[in-house]
Amino acid sequence: MYIKASAKNITVYPEWPRPAQDLVQSLAGYPPALIGDVRKRLDMMSAEIRCLTPGARLAGSVLPIQVWEGDNLAIHRGLDEAKPGDVLVISGNGVTNRSVFGGILADICLHKGVTGVIIDGAVRDIEEVTQMGLPVFARAVVPAGPSKNGPGNVGKPVACGNVVCNPGDVVVGDQDGIVVIPQSELNETLRSLPAQEDIERQIRSRIREAATT
Repeated sequence: MYIKASAKNITVYPEWPRPAQDLVQSLAGYPPALIGDVRKRLDMMSAEIRCLTPGARLAGSVLPIQVWEGDNLAIHRGLDEAKPGDVLVISGNGVTNRSVFGGILADICLHKGVTGVIIDGAVRDIEEVTQMGLPVFARAVVPAGPSKNGPGNVGKPVACGNVVCNPGDVVVGDQDGIVVIPQSELNETLRSLPAQEDIERQIRSRIREAATT
């Protein structure tokens, strides 16, 4: 724990397998919009979960965290379980009157190798976090800080932006938003992407040809 508080009421679920980093990076080479197209335009988070760190992209393995509304004790405990390449996917039940993430937690994330943070809730210190280079997606920014009492869960599936996120799923995000890829469908999704990319390339080529005739 990075704070002096008891985490006895934070439930940590058993360790789960994470996808291979080369597979994650291969998926990260495609935009979420294209990934969503090959996934029948499902599993994309609500538009209310938006990128708050301009120009940032993220990709990684889901580390799901459920917090009590306006409380971030579970995030501190969850970072004990974080591994390089993880993305914190935090369900704050959409509450935006209290921030559950800010500059101190961002600093810990960077030292743990966490590649991004997605919060169905609010954050603060966003200018500082942007300068630090940590991609953050959330519903809102608010200066009011959190409590640290719990309860909460780490490693249990959560709903974030209207999508169920399981531990070890992959998330890919850019300025358009976030797409979630179930771990069991990573290879299938990756195999489908080049063909979809080629379809779009052909459409653009026909548009350019028509413009010159």
